[in-house]
Amino acid sequence: MIFSNLFSKFSLSNTPYYFSIFFIGTCFIFSIFSYLIIPDKTRNANTMNLNIQSVKPGFKVQTLYLPSKKNKKLSEYVFGTDYSIEQYAIKNYRFSSDSIYFTLYSKYEDYNDELSISLDKYKNNVPNNVQDIKSYIVDNLISEKIFYFGTDLYGRDLFSRVILGTRVSFSIGLMAVLISTVLGLFFGCLGGYFGGTIDKIVVYIINVFWSIPTLLLVIAISLSLGKGFWQVYIAIGFSVWVDVARLVRGKVISEKAKDYIVASKILGFNNFRIIISHIVPNILGPLLIIAAANFASSILLESGLSFLGIGTQPPVPSWGYMIKENYQYIILGNAYLAFIPAFFLVLLVSSFMFLSNYYSEKK
Repeated sequence: MIFSNLFSKFSLSNTPYYFSIFFIGTCFIFSIFSYLIIPDKTRNANTMNLNIQSVKPGFKVQTLYLPSKKNKKLSEYVFGTDYSIEQYAIKNYRFSSDSIYFTLYSKYEDYNDELSISLDKYKNNVPNNVQDIKSYIVDNLISEKIFYFGTDLYGRDLFSRVILGTRVSFSIGLMAVLISTVLGLFFGCLGGYFGGTIDKIVVYIINVFWSIPTLLLVIAISLSLGKGFWQVYIAIGFSVWVDVARLVRGKVISEKAKDYIVASKILGFNNFRIIISHIVPNILGPLLIIAAANFASSILLESGLSFLGIGTQPPVPSWGYMIKENYQYIILGNAYLAFIPAFFLVLLVSSFMFLSNYYSEKK
């Protein structure tokens, strides 16, 4: 119903909202099918190649791969491979009777050291029906690789890490919104519906949490739970629930005085049924508005924590940590290393805020 209302009347003035839907949908698809899209299939897109560190976006280089005979599991299409994929960025190569010789790529023209790999190492890791090992290597294991966003300080593919970063942002936002919504609904419905002493206790708890700056509270919870991925879920979820609780409490107080609630009580419905089946469905609109805003806030909070070094930990590709790793390069000639993840972060947060504003205007 929300999306049908969104597209029911097309208007140029609503272009930011249509773009928001498109961008959020695209990021959501990327977050699910990341390893089918990105070139670096290793877990956390963490393949390092120091020979091509900090190369510019659009950089192309010939790459030699060393195959692995390990059978690929279905889970690797979702979580990536848990073993390193050996590869070399090379300038040129040649074959001898029993080896392949190649020169590693280097920014320095006078670097011409030649390395070699025995063809026996390839023979043990290629399909059994391969007759000409040299042709197989040329056709399947040597290719031109394009680094669309360049590489970072460790030679990792920035495009792969940025795309994989959508999964981090979406999972953090989703889990934080779920936690905050459940807590907010519980306390908001509890205080708003029953009133009296219960409401005073709920309001007191809300005010205590409200008086603590959100970022300070998130940092405190993160430090007490320790650094890690699930700790960030909990820290952010327990920090943004207050807005939901205040909204739900006010809406429940307004709804419980209406005739349909009085009629439900006369019919003998218990309080739990009245809250879940009658009140909550009628306050979903405002709840979705604040959920979209909290989604954006959660992504920003996670990025802030990662930037400070107490959020998601490396090598997990968090946009906030990418900015932390590379912000010094803004004035050292490789500003793209910080600007690219920052650009995607701003777009995603802005998209959720546009949606939140759109729904609030419709209400």
